[in-house]
Amino acid sequence: MRELLESVSRGAVRIEEAVARLKDLPYADLGFASVDHHRALRHGAPEVILGAGKTSSQIIGIAGELERAGQNVLITRLDPDKAREVSEALPALRYVELARTATLETAPITPLSTRAVALVSAGTGDLPVAEECAETLRILGVGVERVYDVGVAGIHRLLHKREVFERTSLAIVVAGMEGALPSVVGGIFGGPVIAVPTSVGYGVSFGGFTALAGMLSSCASGVVVCNIDNGFGAAYAAARILRSREPR
Repeated sequence: MRELLESVSRGAVRIEEAVARLKDLPYADLGFASVDHHRALRHGAPEVILGAGKTSSQIIGIAGELERAGQNVLITRLDPDKAREVSEALPALRYVELARTATLETAPITPLSTRAVALVSAGTGDLPVAEECAETLRILGVGVERVYDVGVAGIHRLLHKREVFERTSLAIVVAGMEGALPSVVGGIFGGPVIAVPTSVGYGVSFGGFTALAGMLSSCASGVVVCNIDNGFGAAYAAARILRSREPR
């Protein structure tokens, strides 16, 4: 929007062309979806497409509309079969199977912060959620320092990585089982800690509910908790925090 107004002011874009570009604000009606073009102005990031529950053609339609408007595209929870179909229509799409995310960059990604986020995961089974988080942070302009496979069953692995927390601005901690890792990180790190329970675990882990309850009951003050397996939500929350620190 700023670039468009500056282009009009310089005479590089005619008023009629600017009006044509603005006609889809605040949203574009595709019939099956209303694409929120105004979201980038409100949140600093475009609308994100949840791939689960949508057909490939619907995903292609929404992604194509965002691309047409010059906005970067992030698709989450995109399975490999749909990813192949979407990639045929949008060849520039970048798919990361482990994260189940796809991105299409139509504009340079502006760094949101000079300091990275520490992305901590308890075990290898938590990597799909952690990598969903990492890909979301990347497209939002946030750098990541990964600290993986440092669960409490071998806590010395985390303690050997303490220097990471000295140079990062915020920590996102992804863990399943009993969900104890965010409490440990919250005890050694003074910055914001966002906890993400995963559905990894045996029997009484109840598909992540035990980890969720453990994180909500954390004895480390100020740890905030996202929904089960919601790496995207944690990344978006981190970006909101970092964006609020930037001068307006």
